[in-house]
Amino acid sequence: MPFLREPSHILLLLIVVLVLFGAKRLPDSARSLGKSMRIFKSEIKEMKSEDETKKNDPNNSQEN
Repeated sequence: MPFLREPSHILLLLIVVLVLFGAKRLPDSARSLGKSMRIFKSEIKEMKSEDETKKNDPNNSQEN
């Protein structure tokens, strides 16, 4: 049974969020969430590039 199947469910959820956080705090919260997501994505990309560099480097010796 999927959640938010009907448009009325989405509308109800939006009203609850608006009441809980208020109209003034929602833009700031969304902005902060966006910044956090950008930082998270850049860190993930950096980790992947470091892993690729380690895999492709023949001078890198891994000791187990």
